[in-house]
Amino acid sequence: MPLLPCIEKEPQTPANAAVIWLHGLGADGNDFAPIIPELKLPDHMAVRFVFPNAPSIPITINGGYVMPAWYDITEMNIERKVDLSQLIESAERVRLLIDREIDRGISSDRIVLAGFSQGGAVAYQTALTHMYPLAGLMCLSSYFATKDTITPNSANKQIPIKICHGTHDPMVSVQQGKLACERLVEMGYTVDYSEYPMEHTVCPQEIADISSWLQTVLG
Repeated sequence: MPLLPCIEKEPQTPANAAVIWLHGLGADGNDFAPIIPELKLPDHMAVRFVFPNAPSIPITINGGYVMPAWYDITEMNIERKVDLSQLIESAERVRLLIDREIDRGISSDRIVLAGFSQGGAVAYQTALTHMYPLAGLMCLSSYFATKDTITPNSANKQIPIKICHGTHDPMVSVQQGKLACERLVEMGYTVDYSEYPMEHTVCPQEIADISSWLQTVLG
């Protein structure tokens, strides 16, 4: 399985940590790259940011229109029916990027997996089933698509989890973020959950909170 093409942003000194950040439906790896300077992370953290590009596939809810996506969405309802086989395949492709960071000298427990919307759903599946402990899991404006089918790996039973969601999100309702949090707590995970008065996007306070969280898990 070939590696996904990625946008990569290197720190000023040799990287000692990595954040692999997955974009949402219809976007690409450039979507979150501009946020890096806004995070204002201290130089000593030396974080490499990796922004993979999802392949372009037909999306059922958009009339079969071909766009960058981690998996097909077949129905827009509260449960968001998705193509789980495609989601799991995307998770395996992201796992290869984790392996590459380890090959490049980054310890698994210095790697954060993050995702926005669709990317967050893939991040849940990838991080919670990963066979080596990761530094953290961050899901923004997302939902836990595999909450009823996932088989977690005990290696990440203690993984720090950050969930951020907009209270006015018209694309992925805030209820989906709450349901993800509730399901994770039921499964025994500790979750840092935050809401913001925004739609399907990010806001300055959220970016500040993400920065603080990254400094905690990678500091």
